[in-house]
Amino acid sequence: MSVSAPASPSTRRYDLDWIRVITFFLLILYHVGMFYVPWDWHVKSPHPVPALEPVMMLTSPWRLTLLFLVSGAATRFLAGKMAIAGTTDVRALTRARVARLLPPLLLAIFVIVPPQSFFEIVEKVPDQALPYADFYLRYVTGSGHWCRGTDCLMTPTYNHMWFVAYLLAYTLVLCALLAVAGPALKRLERGVEWALGGWRLLVLPILFLGVIRFALLSRFPMTHWIVNDWYDHALSFSAFLFGFLTAPVESLRQGFMRLRWPALAVALPAYAAFATYAWIYRADDAVPPEALRAVMRFVYATDQWAAIAAVLGFGARHLTRDSAALRYLVPAVFPFYLVHQTVTVVLGHYVAKAALPHGVEAPLLILGTFAACFCVYEAVRRVNPLRPWFGLKPRPAGQLAERPQLA
Repeated sequence: MSVSAPASPSTRRYDLDWIRVITFFLLILYHVGMFYVPWDWHVKSPHPVPALEPVMMLTSPWRLTLLFLVSGAATRFLAGKMAIAGTTDVRALTRARVARLLPPLLLAIFVIVPPQSFFEIVEKVPDQALPYADFYLRYVTGSGHWCRGTDCLMTPTYNHMWFVAYLLAYTLVLCALLAVAGPALKRLERGVEWALGGWRLLVLPILFLGVIRFALLSRFPMTHWIVNDWYDHALSFSAFLFGFLTAPVESLRQGFMRLRWPALAVALPAYAAFATYAWIYRADDAVPPEALRAVMRFVYATDQWAAIAAVLGFGARHLTRDSAALRYLVPAVFPFYLVHQTVTVVLGHYVAKAALPHGVEAPLLILGTFAACFCVYEAVRRVNPLRPWFGLKPRPAGQLAERPQLA
């Protein structure tokens, strides 16, 4: 099936490649930080560091939203490669994205993620812990019933791979829209370009993000479970669609560059305000006034979009060159993302037993996580049957070098 679709960009956006690599690496550091902050996570350090909370909040409002935006742009590039005479082969696009996203998601659910759930049980409900083989049988059959009060672990699960599950769902929705309303998407692209001219590129998305957060977050708190996660879907699918529509629009790329310093000047005080608010009301029983909470939802949205605009602007201005490092790192991102959290959980559980000082333990955990990710990537990229299971395209016979894949 071929349908009319928005025009595709003719040149590769190396800035988006770099942004994707850097943002995913920040995500790995963030998950190491989750081992130490007092927030709930799969495994925890016996010596939490509350002062790390404001540092964690520096990227948490915008990091994943930016990744959905970049993933939407990647889907646009792929759609452009599959265009014939200005139309996109929707069936080919759907097959390509499913082949890229579904095998790693299945591998994660049934192989990569289970150790995270196992060690979560060991730490949180040790009286319900089982040998791993017995645990795994209950994990895959959904018969574990591991509970701590009313908080129960439901299995099988995708844990950190919720991002890929959502991305797969959004891609299928987008392909359906291309099939039934390709020309309308083209008109929407032109409308977005017109609507976001000048300062509106900074202001209007902030208002949109603030409104959906104000209207939906209380009713639909973020769960990362795909059913009934409506605030997260409104946020993440909007970012994905925005990336798809605007990837080739040069006027918006130029707009982000022009606004990069003003966006940074807006993002930093918004971050400081929201981080202070979150610190003051961080206790479970501390309830802020409703009016203050409403205001802070717009402050959060301001931080969220202004930071994204600044990253896109500085990236478009400075991260414009290809390099051997980029060609290596772009395909490495997916395998890194796939395995990193399991590595951090397992290492964190065992490293904590050594009772090392934080100044030794945390660098060891970071280096161990990255080292394990590099080892996995170096192994799987050389074994062609394994490559699709880790988000890598099968390598044609005789091809020695990796080809960058923006996903």
